[in-house]
Amino acid sequence: MTADAFIMRLRTTAAAVVVVAAMLTAAAAQAFDTQAGSAYVLDYNTGTVLLEKNADAPLPPASMSKLMTLYMLFEALRDVDSLTLETRFTVSDRATEMGGSSMFLQTSDRPTIEELIRGIVVQSGNDATVVVAEGLAGSEEAFAQLMNDRAAMLGMSDSHFENASGWPHPDHVMSMRDLGTLAARIIRDFPEGYAYFEEEKFEYDGRVPSNHFNRNPLLGLDIGADGLKTGHTEEAGYGLVGSAVQGGRRVIFVINGLPTREARAAEGQRILNWAFRQFVEKEVVAEGREITEAPVWMGADATVGLVAAESRRMLLPVLAQEQVPGEVVYDAPVSAPVSEGDVLGELILRPEGLPEARVPLVADRDVPEGGFGQRVRTVGTLLLERLGESAGDAL
Repeated sequence: MTADAFIMRLRTTAAAVVVVAAMLTAAAAQAFDTQAGSAYVLDYNTGTVLLEKNADAPLPPASMSKLMTLYMLFEALRDVDSLTLETRFTVSDRATEMGGSSMFLQTSDRPTIEELIRGIVVQSGNDATVVVAEGLAGSEEAFAQLMNDRAAMLGMSDSHFENASGWPHPDHVMSMRDLGTLAARIIRDFPEGYAYFEEEKFEYDGRVPSNHFNRNPLLGLDIGADGLKTGHTEEAGYGLVGSAVQGGRRVIFVINGLPTREARAAEGQRILNWAFRQFVEKEVVAEGREITEAPVWMGADATVGLVAAESRRMLLPVLAQEQVPGEVVYDAPVSAPVSEGDVLGELILRPEGLPEARVPLVADRDVPEGGFGQRVRTVGTLLLERLGESAGDAL
């Protein structure tokens, strides 16, 4: 047997090495079922998807699609030098003719961008979204096309916009996953803009309409809720894009298809209770921790340590947080010379019922090529092994 053949044999038989075994089985992620017709629940810190139910189905989003209008407005404030929170927009006849929830704008009004943001977030003003669309793109139709272009860039593949408000249209749809993606982008990209979402009351120009209170039923319940947007259509039912922070963890959820406002509020609380109480975020691997050793071919040392290249925090079921199934994968043996920090494999962690995580494994030290004596001993060992195999075959 040649040395090359020996290496190939090891690579095909010893590439996968199991180093961590689970002692408990946790099916917490599957144990929860929402009453919503469609849902998506995301642990924001770790990016772990906790629940998916019809998450990719394009559905009428109603006013929840106003989040896209707000994202576009926040981007414009960031990128266009001539726009500030104090910039005033004109109000067209088209804006004042919008039905549904409203800021009750008039054509004589000149609301600031900040007032429009608050009018959209708190009052869910359809008229305010038209003002924003026309102020940024000239017309609502042109703005809707910009929304579609930007959504595609954000990876929102199951969304299509026909207007800025979410007014019912057969082609105006969003998936729960896309709404969750959008909510996470708002929180991460525009923290100063996100602060508006926990405002519970807004009155424009002293006007006190019946809808001057935020429709989000979770605000003020002392559960860490701080956003984002409700929605309702006869076709899709009651929906909510919500988010809350407890103990340093943030959870984002999207639900739709509830029969009543009361059911929407109750289901939002139930999801948050489950997400915060049934999962815990922990560091499962520390940077520099040795996971295993790999044999070295023709090296000055027979083995090299494989250590975690980075720390990794994961979301784990509370009932199985001490045991994480996993395996180490690498090509064996490692050919000398080896330099400290060389990526030689990876640790694959697979918590039950949750997405896997991969951590690169690197060499913990330099292993130079072995000298002449080492090479002779290695070849001799191979020959002896081969002779032993041949003798066994003859018997």
